[in-house]
Amino acid sequence: MHYRETIVWQKAMKAAMEVYRLAPGLPKEETYGMRSQLTRAAVSVPANIAEGWTRESGNETAQFLSIAHGSLAETETLLTLCEQIGWFSESETQTLRGLLDEVSRMLTTLRRTRRSAKLRSDQ
Repeated sequence: MHYRETIVWQKAMKAAMEVYRLAPGLPKEETYGMRSQLTRAAVSVPANIAEGWTRESGNETAQFLSIAHGSLAETETLLTLCEQIGWFSESETQTLRGLLDEVSRMLTTLRRTRRSAKLRSDQ
């Protein structure tokens, strides 16, 4: 299966696009600060899913899925900070939060499944 056919990658792409939809609402002085950090973290999620999916080694795949999950947590943290500062309202970020939650659950399941399969093959 190609990574573009996976639901986790598709939803991660939607989340990244949602970040780009919200980003212009940040203050102009944050162009190279919060806006840059938030968009880079969001783009890192589907990019690392894609890179991990194409690796031949199971260990490499696991590493890239872990990085994607970390970038997702970073995106969620930056989004929370933007809300707390008052740059975004919770109603503005509701769609993005839903996508981030779904992708996080999928990555958790995918990573657990891969770990379980590796443990079984090592025995």
